[in-house]
Amino acid sequence: MWARRRQPDDVVYGVGLAHERFGPDELLRQAAVAEQAGFDIVACSDHLAPWWEDGDPAPANSGNAWVWLGAASQVTKEASIGPAVTAVVHRYNPVVVAQQIATLEILAPGRTFLGVGSGEALNEVPAGMEPFPSLEEQQARMEEAVLIIRRLLDGETVTFDGEYFKTRDAKLYSRPERRPAIYMSAFGEKAAEMAGRIADGVWTLADPRQVPGVVAGYRRGCDEAGREPGEIILQALFSWAEDDDTALESAKEWKATLPPEHYTDPIYKPAEIQANGRKVSDTMFKAGAVISADPKDHVRKIKLIREMGATAVMMMNTSGADPEAALRMYGEKVLPELRG
Repeated sequence: MWARRRQPDDVVYGVGLAHERFGPDELLRQAAVAEQAGFDIVACSDHLAPWWEDGDPAPANSGNAWVWLGAASQVTKEASIGPAVTAVVHRYNPVVVAQQIATLEILAPGRTFLGVGSGEALNEVPAGMEPFPSLEEQQARMEEAVLIIRRLLDGETVTFDGEYFKTRDAKLYSRPERRPAIYMSAFGEKAAEMAGRIADGVWTLADPRQVPGVVAGYRRGCDEAGREPGEIILQALFSWAEDDDTALESAKEWKATLPPEHYTDPIYKPAEIQANGRKVSDTMFKAGAVISADPKDHVRKIKLIREMGATAVMMMNTSGADPEAALRMYGEKVLPELRG
């Protein structure tokens, strides 16, 4: 259960804060504003590289998510915090990830979660993962990593001899009383089934064409493992400004996140990713996000996401014009309406 969930069947609302777009000091201010606005979850992206080149069309950043989360644990007091999501296929050793989330839970007891995914070439190739593996290998690596992380968080001393990861007598010496939940990113049914078998919930994009299959796969995985389904976390982008044109123009760099090949193929240079993103039409970009000056549009879209079966709705703040004002607007006009 999320730290701020009042009733077992409550939908909770989170915000994703973007290391790719804002500096880590800016994001700490956003975290404090987000909690004050009433978001139940304050998450952050975990990247080595941004999706675009610096200054064209927006600033590019790439602060370390785990250093930042430690700081965020001290500027927030009630909201759940964690990465959305950390790739566990190469750049991070699973033993270190387990140590990181265990430490974060000690700093913010009862409030942490671990979002995991299979990563992108954008972040893994510069860190030495070459050639970038097939989707099947990415998922196999993620499964091995999550199994190691779970066992360590459960207090085991782990010797593991996998195809991709090996440990010898690994143990967490600073272990929290509560094991943080592990939520697995999945874009397809096979990954969703894995999430059902070994994770505490599934995390996917709020695409109405994709969600039914992902949720069905997740539930099948839970059934196969004899487990009750956990969280279904659906994520979308949002941008708000004083007028619609500014809301769109100040978020256009995020078009680079839409081409599906950026998640599967060995495309790792920000300039190439950015060029592919520029081919995405404004219409397509707006169809998968909430880009509007009208709070009612944000409420309406989030209600549709909720109706897809979400137990948690995550909105990535891409409001480049004034991200803190966008968070405050949500606190004043969106979250109260959703909860009302």
